This record gives sequence, structure tokens and C-alpha cells, in this order.
Amino acid sequence: MNCDSVSKLIPLYYYGELTPEEEDRVEVHLHECAGCAREMDRQRAAAAAFDRRRLEIPPRLLEDCRADLMAAVEGGAPLLNRPEKGPWTLFLEAMHATFGGAIRMRQPVGAVALVAIGFFAARLTSSIPSFQSSSGSNAPLTEDVFSTVRSVQPESSGHVQIAFDETRRRVVSGSMDDENIRRLLLTAAHEDNTAVRVESVDLLKAQSGSLEVRDALLNALAHDSNPGVRLKALEGLKPLAGDPEVRKTLAQVLLSDDNPMVRMQAVDLLVAHRDDSMVGILQNAVQKEDNSAVRLKCEKALKELNASIGIF
Repeated sequence: MNCDSVSKLIPLYYYGELTPEEEDRVEVHLHECAGCAREMDRQRAAAAAFDRRRLEIPPRLLEDCRADLMAAVEGGAPLLNRPEKGPWTLFLEAMHATFGGAIRMRQPVGAVALVAIGFFAARLTSSIPSFQSSSGSNAPLTEDVFSTVRSVQPESSGHVQIAFDETRRRVVSGSMDDENIRRLLLTAAHEDNTAVRVESVDLLKAQSGSLEVRDALLNALAHDSNPGVRLKALEGLKPLAGDPEVRKTLAQVLLSDDNPMVRMQAVDLLVAHRDDSMVGILQNAVQKEDNSAVRLKCEKALKELNASIGIF
């Protein structure tokens, strides 16, 4: 290892953040290189100075941190008001008072600051105040921007380079006839949040005449993991019971869905529009069905069609 690579690893070595193999290589180099050994001494001196410096921690710091974390997890809950002089301000004041004249120690101080900033970065996760604009009298729009710090890198000039991601929340309002609203609902029908999918499919079922909406309902019926979403999709597909694609999906659901209520609703939609293929579908379902209520519903439908229950 050369001096340049070792100098970058010294702060991590001091705080025990290296692998055992890396620690061994750094220690070998420190024994052989007087310059890097002096750099290690400066690292220890900087850490000792930080230990001597007592920073007054606000009594509600832990409570505020927890509240801010919950706000970030929930995706936009309002953050608690911070005191006029927060932890970050106190931290910077402590650094200035302790190392104001120590120009030569700038880099080791920056390295130690990197570790401290890792904790305080959570306190800096902030949001831009929401604003409202409108494209019409009934179309309010609000935005919140949440920043998440990903990396903090001290520079030799004394500046700090910070990389962060922004998550932007927008809130729109409009009627179901609005193309943007409909597209957002189609997107929401694929979200991980089950409650969002249920509400989205429930709203989309009124627009089943659209080819895009029909396909979204069919996808939800065939693939959604939540039976509540699948039942909502079935409700939306009732006006389309005669559509060949709908009937094909209903037949698959009747034979493969793991929820008896979904299978019973599929039978109701199939018998609502009779065709030649329906008899074979119902006969096949009777042979495979392990739920007595669903099996009886299939048998009743076959009797009404004057068809045999068994397959010959």
C-alpha cells in the first residue's frame, strides 16, 4: 500500500471500520512509514480533542429524531419544529471553536466530521415547504420535496461535498374523466401498497369501457395477490362478461384462483353470458373443485344449461 491510499484509510482504521486484512496492511505500512505514522498521531489528537469538547445535546433530540424518522418512513408526515439552534449548528460551532486555527489538521478533522455527520445527516433530512398551484379552479396541486443524504465527503479546501437524493411528492385532484387522473390510477393499480390497489381498482371499475382500464382489471384479476383487489376487478368486469378476453381470464381464475369467493364470482360472470365453451369450463371446474359451495354453484349452472355434470 502507498501513502496516499493509507492516508485515506487512517480515519476508518482508527474507528475500526476496516476488514481484518485491510487493518493488517495499514499496520504494516504505519510501522514502515514515519509520515503516515505522524498522520495517525494527528488522527488520535483530533479524536481526543473531540472527546474533550462537550456538546450540549438538546433534551428532546432523541424524541425529535424518532419523529423525523417516522415522518420519512410514512412519506411526508409533517416534521416537528426544530429549535432555533439545532444540533447541526451546535456541531459546527463546536468545530469552529476547537479547530478554528488548526489549518494543518483540516483533513483529519474533516475525516472525523464525516463520522459525526453520519449521525446528524438524519436531522438534516428536510422538506421544501409545500406550495399550491392550479390549472383550474378545482385542480389544486401541492408538492413536497424530501432529501436523503447518501454520502458526505470532506474536501481539502475545507468545503464538504454532499450527495443526496430527492423524493418529490405531488398531490393532484380531478375527475375520473381527466386523462392524467386515470393514468395515475392505472399506475396505482400496480403499487405495492394493497390499500392503494384496492381503492384504485374500485375507482377504475367505473371506466371499464376503456381498453386500458379493461386490461388493468384483467391483470388485477389474474395476478394480484390480494383477493380484495381481485373481487373489485371482478365487479368492474361485469359489463364486459361477453368479451372473449374477459371470459378467457374468468375461465383461468375459476380453475386456479385460491380464493373461493373469487371463484364463485367468476362462475356468476361466466353464466351471465352463455356460449358453447362455457359447458366444458364448468364441467372441468366441477371435477377439480375442492370447495363444496363453489362446486354446487357450478353444478347448478350446468343443470340450468341442461348439461351433464360429468365429462364424457
